[in-house]
Formats: sequence, C-alpha cells, structure tokens
Amino acid sequence: MTTLRRLGDWIGLMIYFLGQLIASAIRVAFLSLRPQLGLRPSIVDYPLTVPSDAEITLLANMITLTPGTLSIDVSEDRKWLHIHCLDTPDSESVINAIAGGFETRVLGLFR
Repeated sequence: MTTLRRLGDWIGLMIYFLGQLIASAIRVAFLSLRPQLGLRPSIVDYPLTVPSDAEITLLANMITLTPGTLSIDVSEDRKWLHIHCLDTPDSESVINAIAGGFETRVLGLFR
C-alpha cells in the first residue's frame, strides 16, 4: 500500500506541475501581448521548510521550469530560496502560492 501511495503522490505532483506550467505559460503569454507591459519584476526570498538537498533541488527546478519564475540561489544555511519573478503584485502572494502548492507536495513525497 505504501508503494501505491507514493506512486499516487508522484503522479499527483506531476499533474499539479503540468497544470501550473500551462497556467503560467498562458499568464506570461498574456503579459507579453499587452500593449503596455507594466511588469513588476522582483526577487522574492522564499523561506524553505524542505530540509534535504533532494527536496530543495526538486522544488527549485519546478519553480524554474514554471514560466515567469526563476530560482536564482539557495542561501548557504539552506533556509532561503531566492526567486526572480517576472510580475509580482506582492511577495506574500508568491510565498503563499509556493508554500501551498509545490512545497507541500514535495514535502509529501519525501515523508
């Protein structure tokens, strides 16, 4: 049963990632097609709760592969992930979206 649950968690993560990938690609396409871009780029310092290198790497790569975001660096103490965002209304919305989405699912895979 544990193997089936773990497989289900991986499949769930991939489905969620594909949904986020498509939604982000559409958002970036609309942003680039606007007559006046009016972008609000920023660097967001994301507080990491994933402890292992594998979890940090998976999370950072998923963020980088999502259009409009780019993982820049991990702090030396591995507590912060620095992310460049193409258009950010506020940092808290980015932090909450990652914490409630990607990071929660990544944590579920390794527990």
